[in-house]
Amino acid sequence: MTSSSKSVEMTESAAKRINRIVEKEPGKIGLRITVEGGGCSGFSYKMDLTDSVNEDDIRIERDGAVVLVDDLSLVYMGGSVIDFVDDLMGQSFQIKNPNAVASCGCGTSFSI
Repeated sequence: MTSSSKSVEMTESAAKRINRIVEKEPGKIGLRITVEGGGCSGFSYKMDLTDSVNEDDIRIERDGAVVLVDDLSLVYMGGSVIDFVDDLMGQSFQIKNPNAVASCGCGTSFSI
C-alpha cells in the first residue's frame, strides 16, 4: 500500500461527514470508492464503508477521515475532488472528476 494520493483530494465537508459515519459503525475504518463499468454514462462510482485496507489501495486522509481507492479505479479518478454536499436537493457525496467528459444528473455515473 502506498500513501500517495495521486492528486485525489477530499474536502473538509467530506472529511467531517466520513468521520461522523465511521464513528457510528464499529470496526469500519473509512470509505472505499471504486469505479465500475456501467451506469447511464459508462462508468459509475461505488461507495462503501470498509473495515480493511487492500494491498493496492491508495489512502487519502484529511482531518482523521480515510478514503481508500484501488489502483485501477485511481486511473479514472486522478485529479478528482471528493466532496459532501448538503443542499435543497439532499445530502450526498459527490466526486468532481476532471477526466469525465459527461456525467448523469445523479452524479454517480460518468464517461471518459
